Amino acid sequence: MTSPVISVGPETPVHEIATLLLEHRISGVPVVEHGRLIGFVSEGDLLHRQEIGTERKTGSWWLRLFSVAGPAADYIKSHASRARDIMTREVVSVSPDTGLAEIATLLEKRRIKRVPVLSEGNLVGIVSRANLVQAIATARPTSRSVTPPVDSAIRGRLLAELAHQSWWAGPNSQVIVMDGVVHYWGVARSDAEREAARVAAENVPGVRGVEDHRLVYSEFPGAW
Repeated sequence: MTSPVISVGPETPVHEIATLLLEHRISGVPVVEHGRLIGFVSEGDLLHRQEIGTERKTGSWWLRLFSVAGPAADYIKSHASRARDIMTREVVSVSPDTGLAEIATLLEKRRIKRVPVLSEGNLVGIVSRANLVQAIATARPTSRSVTPPVDSAIRGRLLAELAHQSWWAGPNSQVIVMDGVVHYWGVARSDAEREAARVAAENVPGVRGVEDHRLVYSEFPGAW
């Protein structure tokens, strides 16, 4: 995570927030009051603003008779001058012990670019998509050696990996390793399964090549 965190207070002017995002090349900032996270202002909260003529149109008068809350909220978003009035109040957060896989899934499902890290209610950091990319860049490559360097050891590790994958059609496929080359025989359910099996094999230390001899169900007339 990134720490310390660039944050603003609830009374911070909107134009200062925009300047902060621009200067630090970030997509959003937490809103903190007395050390507690109370909201978040992102680029999305600044899209529809009266200063640049992008505020939402209120629509016809008869539609406004049936819906007051929506137009009123849009007006606040586009005309309010302080962070507390434009911030998103329901903020998704994680703890310092949250796994990277869980954070990546959260960012993807919520379609957000960063998530605050809270410890006992206090803001201690922030994790962004850029942080995850940095983690990949600094990760040490898996060693390509295997001890002992025998085919049986390679096959055992590969089968252990495949056994945990829902896409692996174990009963329909056989795995043979000869001189470090993995050979798949049998039938695969899709080309995607063949590619996934290749990736799984290539990640096993000691593998020198992969040859998939399996046919795909779609290659059999009337298979479906």
